[in-house]
Amino acid sequence: MTDVQNATTHSPTREQLEQEGDVAADYIEEFLDICDIDGDIDIDARNGRAYLSVNAEDGANLRVLAKADVVNALQELTRLAVQAKTGAFSRLILDIGGSRDARQAELSALVGRAIERIEGGAAEAALPPMSSYERKLVHDVVAERGYVSESRGEGSDRHTVITPAS
Repeated sequence: MTDVQNATTHSPTREQLEQEGDVAADYIEEFLDICDIDGDIDIDARNGRAYLSVNAEDGANLRVLAKADVVNALQELTRLAVQAKTGAFSRLILDIGGSRDARQAELSALVGRAIERIEGGAAEAALPPMSSYERKLVHDVVAERGYVSESRGEGSDRHTVITPAS
């Protein structure tokens, strides 16, 4: 089995994740240079994924990229760049200016409102469609709060539905 086949059929090795991070960092660094945006890049590998964080000092112009839709789009472009360079599918996570922490807080609040609907008598509460990574975060929050969740739908309509624990 080749390294590319291994990376697409098994969890990537730490070395493969570090390579992903390096390729992604080069891509993001070039992107920031083209846009004349300041930012420091940190690379990490955990939970079978490469994580890239781009941060800057207060007052830097990085915040223009920190909106959720922009981060998601740039993450997809970065994943494609990594895949083109390594030949392996990438599950890389990109954070710009703390955008992931902010989104996690939004998702937690969304779950809280959904649970309030259930506690108010609803049999279940459906959340809006979101990425697989965001659905995973939601599943974790739901489980922590003692409820059950499942993903329903296909493609861009895939969403999470929360129900009371049996």
